[in-house]
Formats: sequence, structure tokens, C-alpha cells
Amino acid sequence: MRKILIFALGLLVTLHSRANVTLPAIFSDHMVLQQNTSVTIWGWAKPGEVVRIIPGWDHDQEYSVKVNSQSTWSLDLKTPSAGGPYGLLVKGYNTLEIKDILVGEVWLGSGQSNMEWSASMGIDSRDEEIAAADYPEIRFFTVSISTAATPQQQLQGSWVKCTPESMSGFSALMYFFGRELHRELKIPVGLINSSWGGTPIEIWMPESRITGDRVLDEGAKLLKPVPWGPVEPARAYNAMIHPLIPFCVKGALWYQGEANVDFPGSYARALGTLIDAWRAAWGIDFSFYYAQIAPWAGYGTDNVNGAILRDQQRLALQMTSHTGMVVLSDIGNLKNIHPGNKQDAGKRLAGWALHHDYGMEEVPFSGPLIKSFAVEGGRAILQFDHADEGLIARDGELREFEILDENGAWTAAAATIHGRAVEVALPAGNVKGVRFAYRNDSSPNLFNTAGLPASCFEVLFHSDSR
Repeated sequence: MRKILIFALGLLVTLHSRANVTLPAIFSDHMVLQQNTSVTIWGWAKPGEVVRIIPGWDHDQEYSVKVNSQSTWSLDLKTPSAGGPYGLLVKGYNTLEIKDILVGEVWLGSGQSNMEWSASMGIDSRDEEIAAADYPEIRFFTVSISTAATPQQQLQGSWVKCTPESMSGFSALMYFFGRELHRELKIPVGLINSSWGGTPIEIWMPESRITGDRVLDEGAKLLKPVPWGPVEPARAYNAMIHPLIPFCVKGALWYQGEANVDFPGSYARALGTLIDAWRAAWGIDFSFYYAQIAPWAGYGTDNVNGAILRDQQRLALQMTSHTGMVVLSDIGNLKNIHPGNKQDAGKRLAGWALHHDYGMEEVPFSGPLIKSFAVEGGRAILQFDHADEGLIARDGELREFEILDENGAWTAAAATIHGRAVEVALPAGNVKGVRFAYRNDSSPNLFNTAGLPASCFEVLFHSDSR
């Protein structure tokens, strides 16, 4: 009997050691793969084992790779134009089959609560939007919240079809972004949401990017522990972003910043560093589009930290290529840090993608951004990008323009539109600068003719500019 038990145990160990081909959770039924590119399939198996892959879109062609000494393997496959569904077989000592794969456009979304926010948490027209969310060619993958002190290889989550039930718990912003792409492009869309409410930007990038930058390292040390999530550098990146690499994505969406309002001065540097780190990790210079945080009275009336951070987000555009920012000042909620209008926020992000990534040049994508200024004849002349058809003021005269006097005080100033420029009247004396929409609870009314709002900004005059 003892010999039989030993034999049976040995047989089980042998079978277990042989049947060990596994895949990351990002590869599951109902997944979406990026079209017309090379995608990496990877996983784990016994060293020396030969893993064979048969993609259903490649006429049953078989590809193979030998597992290395670290028990890992990877293989690159060419994907066709948008379509499906397809199957994918992965064979080693065991066989894994992934079903109902679509090929289309894949986008990653990350950030804090406004990216995480779902319809079930409360959005405008919630019940109607949930009931109408029947799009079987839109697929969702939600990364489970987790932390790690070192980069991980695996995470938890699974792909699901877009139904009223699944949409209600998924990122509303990403859903409305993906719905706009799906409607306009008429192809499958895969959306990966990896976000966590209340988290600062420092936890979403590799630790070496923080410790290797004196400014960012000093800023990270100012973060105070909170009960709802980590503040230590890289903790979410290690557990919720790194395991997704190198799953091929078309681009990334970002909605974050509220948790960094207490120390906003280096946010542009931090966001530029995060973008560069992600692109380097993927080895792809993918598009990166983000939402400027909305004005909110809750930041307080005794400072302008919320406006400083919004302006830092604007400045980040100048630091990185293939990036875009949407302004939400007109669709925010001064009494709620989680505005309910996620529909227009998602549509505006989609505008950047449709225009720049999918060749739909007629789609407007940006509100006015300060381009340059000149001081002459008792006025400051401010020129704007994304105002080719002119500027407009909604609901009366322009508001929220201020000038900086020689005593360092900001006071309201009269401003008028002249085509694509704004002229700000300067009183006699040594005026040092102009700013716009620079309050925590700003409600500005400068737009372009496409109906997109202008970003806040601050410009300081040089001594020779008058």
C-alpha cells in the first residue's frame, strides 16, 4: 500500500509539472487585440518545453517557441484588420483555448477616482445610459486594485462584453470614450481600466523615476499616509501597470491630479516623467491623452492650488509629444469633485484620438491654449492656438482675467476678444503679468467656435516686454 501511495503521489507530481503552461489574466475569452500590428503573447511553462500557438485569424498557421530557463516564453504574432471573433490555441504539455477574440482598437485608462468612477456610482442620465449600453463589440477589462513593493508579473481581471450590467460597474469615462470610437470607426474596441481613487501620481510610475529625480523624490516625501490607498512611489505601477506590459495598446488615457493639489508645483514634471516611463516600458511611443481636473470649491478659497495644478497639466503638453489634454471647466461641478457629466468628458478625449490617431481631421479636439503674448499701447495681446475660427465669450463679457500689479497683488481686469486674440487692458504702472481662470472654483467663459473651453494660464511679463 505504501508503494502504491508513493507511486500515485509521484504520478501526480509528474502530471502537475508537465501540465503547467499558463497565461497572464489579460489573455482571456472575449479579449480584444490591437489590429494591423505585431502583438506579443507571453506566459509561463516548464523550462525546455515547446509552446505552440495557433491563431484563428492566420489560417491555422502554427508558431512555436521554447521556454527559457526562467520558465517564461513570449512570441510575436501579426494581427489582421479589425474583425472576429477568432480563437487562439496555446499548446504545451497542456492546451489552453481562448475564445471569442476580437481584433480592433485597444486603449488603456488609468488615474484616480474620476477615471475609476462608474455609472452605478452616479453619472448624468445614469439609468438611460446603463439601459442603452448593449455593445457586444466593446469589451472591458478591469484591473483589480492591488499594491506591490516590486514589479509583478501577474494581475487579476478578465475581459467581458459590454452589456448594461457590465457597463454599470466599469469606468464611465472610458466607456463613453470607447463608445464614441466604436460609433465613428465601426470596429471593435477594447478598454482596459487600471485606476484607483484618491491616489497620487507618484504611485503610478516606476520607483527609479522618482528616486532618480531630486525634485520628484522630494515631492514624494511630502505625501502623507491616507487610509484609502498607498502614497509610496510605484506601488500601483508595480501591481496594476507593469503586469500589463507588453500587451499592445493603441494609446493611454489619464484622469488624475486631485490627490496632488496640496503640492502642485512639480506636477508637469511628474506627468511628463510618467508618460516617458510608460512609453519606454512598452517600447511604443503611443498617444497619451489626459483630462485636466475640473474646478472645485472644495480645494478651498484661501489658495489657488487647484488652478496651479490645472496649469501644470497645460504645461505638460509642452514637455511631451503625442499628448493631448481636454479641459472640463464648463462641465465640472463646483460642489462635487466627481462631476456627473462623463459623457462629454469621454467624447472630448475621443476627439483627440479620432483626429490624431484615426485621421478624422474634421473632428475638433482642443479648446484654446495660450500661445504667445505681447504688451503694447496699454494692453496685453494674447494669442491662442486652436482658435482658427475665432474665440467667443459665453453668457456676456469675458470674465476671470486678472493682472499682477507691482505690489504682487492680482486684481480683475477687463478683457475683450479680437478674432483669435484676447486683449487685456493694462492700467498705468508696472504690471507684471496676466492670468486667466486662476481660482480653485473658476467658472470661465472663453471658448473657441467648436464649443471647447480655454485652459487656465498664467503669463509673467519680462522687464523688457512693455
